[in-house]
Amino acid sequence: MTFSEQIKNYQWDDIRLSIYSKNAEHVKRALSKSRLDLEDFKALISPAAEPFLEQMALKSQRLTQQRFGKTQQFYIPLYLSNMCSNICTYCGFSMHNAIRRTTLDMQQIEDECLAIKKMGFEHILLVTGESERKVGVEYFKQALPVIKKHFSHITIEVQPLEQNEYEVLIDYGVDSVLVYQETYNSVTYAEHHLKGKKSDFIYRLDTHDRLGKAGIHKMGLGCLIGLEEWRTDCFYVAAHLSYLEKKYWQSRYTISFPRLRPCEGGMEIKSEMNDKQLVQLICAYRLFNPEVELSLSTRESEHFRNHVLPLGITTLSAGSSTQPGGYAQQAEKALEQFEISDDRSPAQMAELVKAQGYEVVWKDWDHSLTAK
Repeated sequence: MTFSEQIKNYQWDDIRLSIYSKNAEHVKRALSKSRLDLEDFKALISPAAEPFLEQMALKSQRLTQQRFGKTQQFYIPLYLSNMCSNICTYCGFSMHNAIRRTTLDMQQIEDECLAIKKMGFEHILLVTGESERKVGVEYFKQALPVIKKHFSHITIEVQPLEQNEYEVLIDYGVDSVLVYQETYNSVTYAEHHLKGKKSDFIYRLDTHDRLGKAGIHKMGLGCLIGLEEWRTDCFYVAAHLSYLEKKYWQSRYTISFPRLRPCEGGMEIKSEMNDKQLVQLICAYRLFNPEVELSLSTRESEHFRNHVLPLGITTLSAGSSTQPGGYAQQAEKALEQFEISDDRSPAQMAELVKAQGYEVVWKDWDHSLTAK
């Protein structure tokens, strides 16, 4: 069974109704438990939980420090290409947007790596548009050796691949893969993914199963907050995580919280989430799963990131550019995927983290430690 088969057990409207029917007693029960189930998670993301946010935050902070200590792992995205064969209503890289397209060659990648290394990073996230012809497995097989000599941990966020292709990329040094379903509502998904391989809802949904079978060290998941009713979509992320941890227990997991940001050809946000609600969601995931890594990117504002850092987050990006050639070349803004909000340098972010009593982790795992 894959998750696309298991998801049939969850009916969107029933899940949404169940979340909104939770009351204060359900929330108190969830807060009193040491091991939570999906019904408890529903209670913690429901409107009924909003008056309990302080209690949730205190427990979330305690659980996070018990598992991860007072640390924050730093990473940075490296955009290799904005070529894309999909039409997606919310993305600046979408094929229908009239932006200048570029794909970094090996020398440009080397230059970007050198610029990033000067900032102190060991964890790098490689990002591309979804174009198998321009940035497929053969391109990654050329790029990864160039990148691997500079960084101890490589994560990729690219188009979904086949199991055997993931196995090849793991051999080339990929440690982690991020794949966001965007929305778990198949009808809404179809409304926003109009052309290209990404329009296949089921194929994308089963990507994590292919990753688990390939033996990936860590995989990330999440939804694009704003495409659909956020509480229901985020329940599906929790259900997906629960399924994956049981089936592919050898892998580690991370959850991200991308809220829709302005971009070229931007769209109206269907489900607004305010800052207080995002704090509620972060704490709910931590209480539901004390082991999962929680990542917060520079999509969020300086003010928000300053204040939410101790409440459950374990991983931060810093100094990010969302365009190919954004570090060494200082490429044109027209190439970016979306606007960032927190534009502080890695050094400034490191000082903030240290001022709050946390240690900055530039490197905490190396493939060679587990290599056969």
